[in-house]
Amino acid sequence: MVGSGHEAKVTLAKQVVTGRLGDHPWDAEIIKDAAIVSDDGICKWIGPRDDLPDEYWAVDGGVESGCVVPGLVDAHTHLVFGGDRYDDFEKRSQGKSYAEIAASGGGIKRTVELTRNATWESLQDGLVRRAFQAKLAGTRLVEVKSGYGLEHDAEIRLLDAANSLLPHMPRTVTYLGLHAIPEGRTKEDYMDEVFRRTLPEIHKRKLADAVDIFVEDGYYNADDARRLAQAAKQYGLDLRMHVDQFGDHGGARLAAELGAKTADHLEYTGDDGIRALADAGVIPVLLPASVFGLGLSKYPDARKMIEAGLPVVLATDCNPGSSPTLSLPMVMAIACRYMKMTPMEALVACTRNAARALNLEHEFGTIEVGKRAAFHVLPEPDYRSLACWF
Repeated sequence: MVGSGHEAKVTLAKQVVTGRLGDHPWDAEIIKDAAIVSDDGICKWIGPRDDLPDEYWAVDGGVESGCVVPGLVDAHTHLVFGGDRYDDFEKRSQGKSYAEIAASGGGIKRTVELTRNATWESLQDGLVRRAFQAKLAGTRLVEVKSGYGLEHDAEIRLLDAANSLLPHMPRTVTYLGLHAIPEGRTKEDYMDEVFRRTLPEIHKRKLADAVDIFVEDGYYNADDARRLAQAAKQYGLDLRMHVDQFGDHGGARLAAELGAKTADHLEYTGDDGIRALADAGVIPVLLPASVFGLGLSKYPDARKMIEAGLPVVLATDCNPGSSPTLSLPMVMAIACRYMKMTPMEALVACTRNAARALNLEHEFGTIEVGKRAAFHVLPEPDYRSLACWF
């Protein structure tokens, strides 16, 4: 027994990637033949095992692992929903497009229907089950969006469900009320409810840390985003934006203009948009699993973003339709193969940069004394195995 009175734990590894900044922004410290001491969920010591303080040698360290990396941080998920979209998947396998499936009653609208009809117990059970699966894949912190309710009571219920995840996994919560236009309502009528009723309740009950909007043809536009940005500022919430997923409609430039915390997707963002993000300090959150999931080939230009000095983030975009995955290692594997990111860049994008995007870099994203002992243990002795073994 050491430290705070809780039982300390020593983790031994052939390689530890602390995630702490190395010689350049995409480098990270690596310690070979290392030891980590944690106590009460906090990292107390880290370094070469030969330097392990005498008082910790008596602590049971267990079996040596291959490699330890910081716990992965998933900065963009739609983790709480009802039902499934297996019909959509089958239609997509037959060559139907995203727009065609949505027009036939599938897509977001289908999940909204199933989510509204889901019981509270089934929503919670599905959320916890998915969080557990994500944890098995190395995720230690997750952002959870609403967005499949699209009316006041249903969206509030989704936010309540997202907040109930805390005993099972650390989370941040984002209100994505402006995800799609509800069936049978005008956009103006629905937006009036969002701004007059839902956002004030979210603020009063502290249900969310951020707001989000899907800016795309047929969904929401620049004026809608400006209105949401004003409300976010009024209520002290971060602004996140789904932009440039299906075409370069100036979404990245709009996110820069509005001072968004993150701009997400960016598959079609061009040079002007990348420069605007860099100038404004907006963090790009790239979602290559949704490109893969939709059977498309236009991935975001991660290399140009990195060269522009942007702290690129990778996330799953976990949802039942376009990106049904809970595996950040799979996302890293796609990024290394199709976006030409290096294994270290992919790891930093899923740890240090992702924690920064969620304003939780003081707790997550690196293995450091005083931070949470939230790390991921790999059987292989080399961190590159995480993206290599898909």
